[in-house]
Amino acid sequence: MAKKKSKNKQASNTIALNKKARHNYTLEDKFEAGMSLQGWELKSIRQGKVNISDCYVYIKDREAYLLGAEIHPLLSASSHVVCNPTRDRKLLLSRRELDRLIGAVERQSYSMIATAMYWKRNWVKLEFYLGKGKQSHDKRADIKDREWKVDQGRIMKQKSQ
Repeated sequence: MAKKKSKNKQASNTIALNKKARHNYTLEDKFEAGMSLQGWELKSIRQGKVNISDCYVYIKDREAYLLGAEIHPLLSASSHVVCNPTRDRKLLLSRRELDRLIGAVERQSYSMIATAMYWKRNWVKLEFYLGKGKQSHDKRADIKDREWKVDQGRIMKQKSQ
């Protein structure tokens, strides 16, 4: 019996990416969190009206929040709902994860940088990392290493021909 092909083929579950994060920070520990969203925000996310390039996670009163993420309202949004595109959004994390994050931020001076927002089944998830900011000389060293790897590939390709 032949397998049925699904009609809903999505290329990717990714909603938004923060491409500058790896350039500006040394990323170490990865975390995944759910988000507390309003209805109009979910509709806007489905339309792809999200920007997380300048956002980060902070902790207040033993709860984690996403600050700086822009979710632009749709033009057809309800008139009775006040849409604030840059409001702080609560992240849903376990107590153990929150304790670990609080310790890393307060004692070891880490930052929490959002890198991606994506769908996981029918839930919106945020991927963020614990990281430390890079200095300009660190960025130059990373660029030099990346260029050297490209040159190595070229050299190896020429030798094999």
